[in-house]
Amino acid sequence: MRRGRLPLTALRSFEAAGRRLSFKAAADELLVSQSAISRQVRELEERTGKPLFERHHRSVTLTAEGQRLLDTVTAAFDAITQTFVEISEPQQSRNVFVSAEAAFSANWLGPRLPEFNRLHPDIDIFLDSDNQLVDMRSHPADLAIRYGRNEDTWSDGHKRHLANVIMIPVISPALLKKVSPLSAPADLLQFPLIHEDSRDTWMAWFQAAGVAVTPPLKGHLFSDHTLVLQNAVRGSGVALADIILARDDIESGRLTCPFDLTLPFGNYWLVARNFEKLSPSARKFAAWLETTLPDFNTPTPAS
Repeated sequence: MRRGRLPLTALRSFEAAGRRLSFKAAADELLVSQSAISRQVRELEERTGKPLFERHHRSVTLTAEGQRLLDTVTAAFDAITQTFVEISEPQQSRNVFVSAEAAFSANWLGPRLPEFNRLHPDIDIFLDSDNQLVDMRSHPADLAIRYGRNEDTWSDGHKRHLANVIMIPVISPALLKKVSPLSAPADLLQFPLIHEDSRDTWMAWFQAAGVAVTPPLKGHLFSDHTLVLQNAVRGSGVALADIILARDDIESGRLTCPFDLTLPFGNYWLVARNFEKLSPSARKFAAWLETTLPDFNTPTPAS
Protein backbone atom coordinates (compact mmCIF):
# COMPACT_ATOMS: atom_id res chain seq x y z
CA MET A 1 0.00 0.00 0.00
CA ARG A 2 1.28 3.43 -0.90
CA ARG A 3 1.83 5.84 2.00
CA GLY A 4 -0.66 8.33 0.63
CA ARG A 5 -3.44 5.77 0.92
CA LEU A 6 -2.90 4.89 4.58
CA PRO A 7 -6.21 5.24 6.49
CA LEU A 8 -4.79 7.64 9.10
CA THR A 9 -8.12 8.54 10.69
CA ALA A 10 -9.01 4.90 11.13
CA LEU A 11 -5.57 4.14 12.51
CA ARG A 12 -5.96 6.94 15.05
CA SER A 13 -9.30 5.51 16.20
CA PHE A 14 -7.87 2.00 16.34
CA GLU A 15 -4.84 3.15 18.34
CA ALA A 16 -6.97 4.86 20.98
CA ALA A 17 -9.34 1.88 21.23
CA GLY A 18 -6.48 -0.62 21.43
CA ARG A 19 -4.55 1.39 24.01
CA ARG A 20 -7.62 1.86 26.20
CA LEU A 21 -9.20 -1.53 25.36
CA SER A 22 -12.49 0.30 25.12
CA PHE A 23 -14.36 1.83 22.20
CA LYS A 24 -16.19 4.15 24.58
CA ALA A 25 -12.98 5.42 26.22
CA ALA A 26 -11.46 5.95 22.76
CA ALA A 27 -14.53 7.94 21.70
CA ASP A 28 -14.28 10.11 24.83
CA GLU A 29 -10.58 10.71 24.21
CA LEU A 30 -11.02 11.66 20.55
CA LEU A 31 -14.29 13.55 21.12
CA VAL A 32 -16.25 11.45 18.63
CA SER A 33 -19.11 8.99 18.93
CA GLN A 34 -18.60 5.38 19.90
CA SER A 35 -20.20 4.33 16.64
CA ALA A 36 -17.56 6.34 14.75
CA ILE A 37 -14.81 4.38 16.52
CA SER A 38 -16.52 1.09 15.71
CA ARG A 39 -16.92 2.11 12.07
CA GLN A 40 -13.26 3.10 11.73
CA VAL A 41 -12.08 -0.15 13.32
CA ARG A 42 -14.32 -2.18 11.01
CA GLU A 43 -12.79 -0.31 8.06
CA LEU A 44 -9.31 -1.39 9.12
CA GLU A 45 -10.44 -4.97 9.64
CA GLU A 46 -11.98 -5.04 6.17
CA ARG A 47 -8.80 -3.63 4.63
CA THR A 48 -6.51 -6.06 6.45
CA GLY A 49 -8.87 -8.99 6.04
CA LYS A 50 -8.31 -9.97 9.67
CA PRO A 51 -10.05 -9.21 12.98
CA LEU A 52 -8.13 -6.78 15.16
CA PHE A 53 -10.33 -7.11 18.23
CA GLU A 54 -12.21 -9.91 19.92
CA ARG A 55 -15.61 -8.54 20.94
CA HIS A 56 -16.98 -9.69 24.29
CA HIS A 57 -20.23 -8.78 26.01
CA ARG A 58 -18.91 -5.67 27.78
CA SER A 59 -15.29 -5.48 26.70
CA VAL A 60 -12.83 -5.99 23.86
CA THR A 61 -9.39 -7.57 23.66
CA LEU A 62 -6.80 -7.39 20.92
CA THR A 63 -6.10 -10.28 18.61
CA ALA A 64 -2.47 -11.16 17.88
CA GLU A 65 -2.67 -9.14 14.65
CA GLY A 66 -4.31 -6.26 16.51
CA GLN A 67 -1.58 -6.20 19.15
CA ARG A 68 1.12 -6.22 16.47
CA LEU A 69 -0.52 -3.30 14.66
CA LEU A 70 -1.09 -1.40 17.93
CA ASP A 71 2.58 -1.67 18.93
CA THR A 72 3.66 -0.19 15.60
CA VAL A 73 1.01 2.53 15.40
CA THR A 74 1.45 3.67 19.01
CA ALA A 75 5.21 3.96 18.62
CA ALA A 76 4.74 5.94 15.39
CA PHE A 77 2.18 8.33 16.92
CA ASP A 78 4.39 8.82 19.98
CA ALA A 79 7.36 9.72 17.76
CA ILE A 80 5.25 12.12 15.67
CA THR A 81 3.85 13.79 18.79
CA GLN A 82 7.27 14.20 20.38
CA THR A 83 8.80 15.71 17.24
CA PHE A 84 5.86 18.04 16.75
CA VAL A 85 6.19 19.29 20.34
CA GLU A 86 9.93 19.82 19.94
CA ILE A 87 9.65 21.95 16.80
CA SER A 88 6.51 23.93 17.67
CA GLU A 89 6.55 26.96 19.95
CA PRO A 90 10.03 26.31 21.40
CA GLN A 91 9.76 29.54 23.40
CA GLN A 92 7.26 27.78 25.67
CA SER A 93 9.72 25.05 26.62
CA ARG A 94 10.34 26.83 29.90
CA ASN A 95 6.72 26.12 30.92
CA VAL A 96 5.96 22.83 32.70
CA PHE A 97 2.41 21.46 32.79
CA VAL A 98 1.96 19.42 35.97
CA SER A 99 -1.16 17.44 36.85
CA ALA A 100 -1.51 16.53 40.52
CA GLU A 101 -4.27 15.32 42.81
CA ALA A 102 -6.22 18.12 44.50
CA ALA A 103 -5.15 17.39 48.09
CA PHE A 104 -1.50 17.05 47.10
CA SER A 105 -1.68 20.31 45.13
CA ALA A 106 -3.34 22.24 47.96
CA ASN A 107 -1.39 20.90 50.93
CA TRP A 108 2.10 20.22 49.63
CA LEU A 109 2.96 21.23 46.09
CA GLY A 110 1.19 24.59 45.82
CA PRO A 111 2.72 26.02 49.01
CA ARG A 112 6.21 24.94 47.88
CA LEU A 113 6.18 26.29 44.34
CA PRO A 114 7.77 29.57 45.57
CA GLU A 115 10.72 27.47 46.75
CA PHE A 116 11.05 25.95 43.28
CA ASN A 117 10.78 29.43 41.75
CA ARG A 118 13.66 30.67 43.87
CA LEU A 119 15.83 27.88 42.48
CA HIS A 120 14.55 28.16 38.91
CA PRO A 121 13.10 31.66 38.34
CA ASP A 122 13.04 31.12 34.56
CA ILE A 123 10.58 28.18 34.74
CA ASP A 124 6.81 28.64 35.07
CA ILE A 125 4.62 25.83 36.40
CA PHE A 126 1.05 25.30 35.24
CA LEU A 127 -0.54 23.22 38.00
CA ASP A 128 -3.76 21.37 37.19
CA SER A 129 -5.58 19.72 40.11
CA ASP A 130 -7.10 16.45 38.91
CA ASN A 131 -7.83 13.24 40.83
CA GLN A 132 -8.48 11.07 37.79
CA LEU A 133 -6.00 8.49 36.56
CA VAL A 134 -4.10 9.80 33.56
CA ASP A 135 -3.16 8.26 30.24
CA MET A 136 -0.06 10.29 29.45
CA ARG A 137 -0.30 9.54 25.72
CA SER A 138 -3.49 11.59 25.49
CA HIS A 139 -3.10 13.97 28.45
CA PRO A 140 -1.44 17.35 27.75
CA ALA A 141 0.56 17.35 31.00
CA ASP A 142 4.33 16.95 30.93
CA LEU A 143 4.26 15.25 34.33
CA ALA A 144 1.59 13.84 36.62
CA ILE A 145 1.74 13.13 40.34
CA ARG A 146 -0.61 10.43 41.52
CA TYR A 147 -1.29 8.31 44.58
CA GLY A 148 -1.44 4.55 44.14
CA ARG A 149 -1.82 1.56 46.44
CA ASN A 150 0.34 -0.66 44.20
CA GLU A 151 2.87 -0.50 41.38
CA ASP A 152 0.63 -1.85 38.63
CA THR A 153 -1.26 1.33 37.73
CA TRP A 154 1.25 2.47 35.09
CA SER A 155 3.62 0.50 32.90
CA ASP A 156 7.31 0.36 33.81
CA GLY A 157 9.38 3.14 32.31
CA HIS A 158 6.54 5.66 32.64
CA LYS A 159 6.51 6.06 36.41
CA ARG A 160 8.98 6.80 39.18
CA HIS A 161 8.50 6.31 42.89
CA LEU A 162 8.38 9.63 44.74
CA ALA A 163 7.57 8.79 48.36
CA ASN A 164 5.82 6.30 50.59
CA VAL A 165 2.47 7.37 51.98
CA ILE A 166 2.43 7.02 55.77
CA MET A 167 -0.67 7.66 57.88
CA ILE A 168 -0.52 8.92 61.47
CA PRO A 169 -3.21 10.07 63.94
CA VAL A 170 -3.57 13.85 64.26
CA ILE A 171 -5.76 15.97 66.51
CA SER A 172 -6.27 19.61 67.33
CA PRO A 173 -4.40 20.62 70.52
CA ALA A 174 -7.53 22.45 71.65
CA LEU A 175 -9.59 19.26 71.39
CA LEU A 176 -6.88 17.24 73.11
CA LYS A 177 -6.91 19.61 76.13
CA LYS A 178 -10.54 18.76 76.80
CA VAL A 179 -9.65 15.26 78.04
CA SER A 180 -7.12 13.77 80.39
CA PRO A 181 -3.73 12.86 78.87
CA LEU A 182 -3.91 9.94 76.47
CA SER A 183 -2.10 6.81 77.62
CA ALA A 184 -2.96 4.20 74.97
CA PRO A 185 -4.19 4.11 71.36
CA ALA A 186 -7.60 2.89 72.54
CA ASP A 187 -8.10 6.29 74.18
CA LEU A 188 -8.65 7.79 70.72
CA LEU A 189 -12.04 6.07 70.58
CA GLN A 190 -13.43 8.70 72.95
CA PHE A 191 -13.16 11.24 70.09
CA PRO A 192 -15.21 11.40 66.89
CA LEU A 193 -13.22 9.69 64.14
CA ILE A 194 -12.70 11.49 60.83
CA HIS A 195 -12.53 9.17 57.81
CA GLU A 196 -11.43 9.58 54.19
CA ASP A 197 -13.27 7.49 51.56
CA SER A 198 -13.54 4.45 53.82
CA ARG A 199 -13.65 3.53 57.50
CA ASP A 200 -11.29 0.65 56.80
CA THR A 201 -8.16 2.78 57.29
CA TRP A 202 -8.93 3.50 60.93
CA MET A 203 -9.80 -0.18 61.39
CA ALA A 204 -6.37 -1.12 60.05
CA TRP A 205 -4.61 1.38 62.32
CA PHE A 206 -6.40 0.15 65.45
CA GLN A 207 -5.62 -3.43 64.45
CA ALA A 208 -1.91 -2.51 64.11
CA ALA A 209 -2.13 -0.87 67.55
CA GLY A 210 -3.57 -4.05 69.06
CA VAL A 211 -6.93 -2.44 69.80
CA ALA A 212 -10.02 -4.58 69.33
CA VAL A 213 -12.80 -2.56 67.70
CA THR A 214 -16.16 -3.62 66.35
CA PRO A 215 -17.02 -2.44 62.85
CA PRO A 216 -18.44 -0.29 61.56
CA LEU A 217 -16.66 2.62 63.17
CA LYS A 218 -18.65 5.81 63.47
CA GLY A 219 -17.62 9.26 62.29
CA HIS A 220 -17.97 11.57 59.34
CA LEU A 221 -16.65 10.41 55.96
CA PHE A 222 -14.96 12.79 53.50
CA SER A 223 -13.88 12.26 49.90
CA ASP A 224 -10.83 14.53 49.98
CA HIS A 225 -7.84 14.66 52.31
CA THR A 226 -7.92 18.46 52.45
CA LEU A 227 -11.38 18.25 54.04
CA VAL A 228 -10.06 15.65 56.49
CA LEU A 229 -7.25 17.99 57.58
CA GLN A 230 -9.50 21.04 57.76
CA ASN A 231 -11.98 19.25 60.02
CA ALA A 232 -9.19 17.96 62.24
CA VAL A 233 -7.78 21.49 62.61
CA ARG A 234 -11.25 22.77 63.53
CA GLY A 235 -11.45 20.22 66.32
CA SER A 236 -14.16 18.07 64.77
CA GLY A 237 -12.38 14.88 65.77
CA VAL A 238 -9.21 12.84 65.36
CA ALA A 239 -8.03 11.95 61.86
CA LEU A 240 -5.58 9.62 60.19
CA ALA A 241 -3.45 11.96 58.12
CA ASP A 242 -0.92 11.58 55.34
CA ILE A 243 2.29 12.78 57.01
CA ILE A 244 3.38 14.63 53.87
CA LEU A 245 0.11 16.52 53.48
CA ALA A 246 -0.25 17.22 57.22
CA ARG A 247 3.34 18.34 57.77
CA ASP A 248 2.62 22.09 57.65
CA ASP A 249 -0.30 21.77 60.07
CA ILE A 250 1.81 19.68 62.46
CA GLU A 251 4.85 21.97 62.38
CA SER A 252 2.67 25.07 62.87
CA GLY A 253 0.98 23.53 65.92
CA ARG A 254 -2.47 23.45 64.34
CA LEU A 255 -2.37 19.65 64.69
CA THR A 256 -0.47 17.34 66.98
CA CYS A 257 0.31 13.61 66.83
CA PRO A 258 -0.92 11.89 70.01
CA PHE A 259 0.79 8.59 69.09
CA ASP A 260 3.68 7.82 66.75
CA LEU A 261 2.30 4.51 65.47
CA THR A 262 2.08 4.83 61.67
CA LEU A 263 0.30 2.89 58.94
CA PRO A 264 1.88 2.37 55.47
CA PHE A 265 -0.70 3.31 52.87
CA GLY A 266 0.64 3.20 49.32
CA ASN A 267 2.89 5.56 47.40
CA TYR A 268 3.14 8.75 45.40
CA TRP A 269 4.27 8.26 41.80
CA LEU A 270 5.65 10.61 39.20
CA VAL A 271 4.26 9.73 35.76
CA ALA A 272 5.41 10.85 32.29
CA ARG A 273 5.01 9.82 28.67
CA ASN A 274 8.76 9.25 28.43
CA PHE A 275 11.23 10.45 31.06
CA GLU A 276 14.05 10.34 28.52
CA LYS A 277 12.31 12.89 26.32
CA LEU A 278 11.24 15.45 28.92
CA SER A 279 12.08 19.08 28.21
CA PRO A 280 15.01 20.53 30.20
CA SER A 281 12.53 22.49 32.33
CA ALA A 282 10.44 19.41 33.08
CA ARG A 283 13.60 17.49 33.99
CA LYS A 284 14.55 20.20 36.50
CA PHE A 285 11.11 20.10 38.08
CA ALA A 286 11.17 16.29 38.28
CA ALA A 287 14.63 16.33 39.88
CA TRP A 288 13.53 18.94 42.43
CA LEU A 289 10.43 16.90 43.27
CA GLU A 290 12.35 13.64 43.62
CA THR A 291 14.88 15.16 46.02
CA THR A 292 12.47 17.31 48.05
CA LEU A 293 9.37 15.19 48.61
CA PRO A 294 10.90 12.16 50.41
CA ASP A 295 12.17 14.41 53.21
CA PHE A 296 8.59 15.19 54.17
CA ASN A 297 7.36 11.69 54.94
CA THR A 298 9.44 11.12 58.06
CA PRO A 299 7.10 10.58 61.04
CA THR A 300 6.85 13.55 63.39
CA PRO A 301 7.53 12.62 67.05
CA ALA A 302 4.43 12.37 69.21
CA SER A 303 3.65 15.39 71.35
